Amino acid sequence: MSKAFIAQVIQGSAELTGTAANRAAGDLMNAIVKELKRNGRFTLPSFGTFTVRKTKARKGLNPRTGEQIKVKAGKTVRFKASPTLKKTV
Repeated sequence: MSKAFIAQVIQGSAELTGTAANRAAGDLMNAIVKELKRNGRFTLPSFGTFTVRKTKARKGLNPRTGEQIKVKAGKTVRFKASPTLKKTV
């Protein structure tokens, strides 16, 4: 799924212009990112939950040279599908 796809769906269902639908899709995505930054989770009922998780620093391998490298600690976003979505798919 892409921003263009979301904009197309919004344009079709709300009968908006392409520019307005694209702006609405961008605003929706920005709102989700803000909520993830603020609360660390975002839930869409009957779809699923996005959560922010911390990752630990670890050792990795450079696939080209095979040498060990250090990977810094960071954050990642995880998604857990709701039971309704799992049944539907």
